[in-house]
Amino acid sequence: MRGIILAGGAGTRLHPLTQVISKQLLPVYDKPMVYYPLSTLMLAGIREILLITTPEDSANFVRLLGDGKQWGLSIQYAVQPKPEGLAQAFIIGREFCRGEPVALVLGDNIFHGAGLTTLLYSAAARTSGATVFGYRVHDPQRFGIVEFDATGKVLSVEEKPNAPRSDWALTGLYFFDGRVSDFAAGLKPSRRGELEITALMELYLQRGELQVERLGRGITWFDTGTHEALLDAATFIRLIEQRQKLKIACLEEIALQQGFLSEAQFRGLLATLKQSAYREYLAGLLE
Repeated sequence: MRGIILAGGAGTRLHPLTQVISKQLLPVYDKPMVYYPLSTLMLAGIREILLITTPEDSANFVRLLGDGKQWGLSIQYAVQPKPEGLAQAFIIGREFCRGEPVALVLGDNIFHGAGLTTLLYSAAARTSGATVFGYRVHDPQRFGIVEFDATGKVLSVEEKPNAPRSDWALTGLYFFDGRVSDFAAGLKPSRRGELEITALMELYLQRGELQVERLGRGITWFDTGTHEALLDAATFIRLIEQRQKLKIACLEEIALQQGFLSEAQFRGLLATLKQSAYREYLAGLLE
């Protein structure tokens, strides 16, 4: 399975913070925001990744992440000249996907919690259909929404409805089979002028091939597109890291745990890092 991080857009809701830097490069406590969605793909066992961003921001992402080899990854880059909907990522990334299953994660989404890795591996292991994740929210009109019947069967998906049929939001993490680029290419823009990700889900739902995993107690999801959510996420991560003495979205640690790097390669990477609290944490992993 391959992975795509969509890190485009102007980040207008975060102005003036995003006046001169991509939203996904802003700090969330002690790491750049893009580390968090990248770690989500890594936790799903995905090593081949395409990062889609704006022409203006591409060089900064390359400077930060490089080709990913330092973490045992292969990272490629593509540009989205104009944001025309989330489903556009599968058209831009069509050559990268090559008809294989692919996971898309939005560059401003953060996931953390017990059992998350198991859910990610299960979704990545499915070779047909689509798997997405629902999360209960108090302001469902801000999100794509999924409606269930009394037995938990998916009835409908809808993009930012004025009158939501449920309070289950669709998070910014999607697993699709190898048909997704073809399906995306056949979509027509919505009334908002965008190729909606929910329209893709609807195609799978009509075929009886859409699975929605509900993220419950113990798993936290942040969509950090507002100043309040950005602060909440940073505070949450700070508290978890200080109390548990474990880092969230530490790419080097995940690479070691997932077997993307051997211990010798990890030691070699450690030797290239300048002295910092982050390096001290990594060195402590070997003790």
